[in-house]
Amino acid sequence: MRKILFSNPGIKIISVVLAVFIWIYVTYRGQAEIAIDATIGFKNVPKGMELLRTSAKSATLNLRGQERLLKSLRPMDLSVVVDLSNAKRGETTYYLDKNAVLAPGTVDILRVEPTSVRVVLDESVVKTLPVKASIAGAPDKGFKIVSVDVMPSSVTVRGAKSELSKIAVLRTETIDVTGFDTGLRETVRLNINGKNIKTATPEVTVSIAIKR
Repeated sequence: MRKILFSNPGIKIISVVLAVFIWIYVTYRGQAEIAIDATIGFKNVPKGMELLRTSAKSATLNLRGQERLLKSLRPMDLSVVVDLSNAKRGETTYYLDKNAVLAPGTVDILRVEPTSVRVVLDESVVKTLPVKASIAGAPDKGFKIVSVDVMPSSVTVRGAKSELSKIAVLRTETIDVTGFDTGLRETVRLNINGKNIKTATPEVTVSIAIKR
C-alpha cells in the first residue's frame, strides 16, 4: 500500500494541479461583474416614531456571477434593507454591507456603495388641519366667485412632529375656473407637496358658486 501511495509522485502532483485548474475553469467559466442600483428600504420603525429623512434612497451593488444570470437581474430583484428596531429619535448612522442586501443566492455581493446611510427619526404625532381650496384663473367677464366650500373642511393627518409643526393649513390641487359662468363641484386631491405626512382623507369635495 505504501508503495502505491508514494509511487509516481510527479504524476500525482500533476493530477492534483490539473484537477484544481479544471475546478477553477468550471467554477468561473462565464463569470462576470456588474454594478446595479437597488432601493434602500427600512423595516421595523419603532412604534411612535416616523422616518423623517435619509441621506440616501438607493445603493449601488457590485455583483459577480454567471453572466447570463446577471443579465436577467432587475432592480426589483435586489434591495438593501436597514433594520431600525433599536433606533432612537434623532440621527443615526447605519453601515451597509453584504449582510444588508437581499439578492438571489446565485450571485456574490462584492461591494455596496455608499457604505453607510444616515437616518433621522422623529416623534409621530396626529394633528387636525383646515383645508383650503386652491383656485386659479377668473370666471367669465361679468361673473365672480361668491363662495367656496370644502367638505370636509378639515382633515386629520399623522407625521413627524417637527414637520407637522410647520404646517398650518393643507391646500387642494389647483382648480381652474377660467371662463366659467356657472358654479362647479369637484372632488380633488390634497396637495401634500412631498411632505412626509399621511391622511385617511386624501380627497375633498370643493363647491364653487359663481354668479354675476
